[in-house]
Amino acid sequence: MTNLNRLRSLALTSVCALLFSLGGTARADEVTEPEVAENATLFDRASSALDETLGEALSLLGVPYRRGGSSPTAGFDCSGFVRHVFQESVGLILPHNANAMAREGETVDRDALQPGDLVFFNTMRRAFSHVGIYLGDGKFVHSPRKGGRVRIEDMQESYWKKRYNGARRVAPDQ
Repeated sequence: MTNLNRLRSLALTSVCALLFSLGGTARADEVTEPEVAENATLFDRASSALDETLGEALSLLGVPYRRGGSSPTAGFDCSGFVRHVFQESVGLILPHNANAMAREGETVDRDALQPGDLVFFNTMRRAFSHVGIYLGDGKFVHSPRKGGRVRIEDMQESYWKKRYNGARRVAPDQ
């Protein structure tokens, strides 16, 4: 199942749960067309923002690491990469510091991660010293370290698994 299909499935489940919580008496033929259109518009906007964010992140694969870097031409450090992706894709300006980013948005449990969430790691013997963007299926994209390039990693690899610090959801309409 692709990430977009998972997102659509989640949206459909949410609509069903909403209808059920309203008394469970609504039938499909009782849902008005404007209600469907409004929910579809919200879903499309969320899908579009997510697609933009992940598309921007993946378009930067291979860009070299540069300490303090925040541009595709000069290179990125981890927080510069994340900041650039969100600023370019959805206009969200995040701090250029992983620890400060860890205070943005809302906390997300590991088992509730969604594509576009920020994932944090302890890579320098201090909490929240590294950040990346969750892609789904246990994978994330980040700018790793000196000599490295923006790449995709598996969070289940022992290195990342034991250094995982938490996650935050910062994207609008996610």
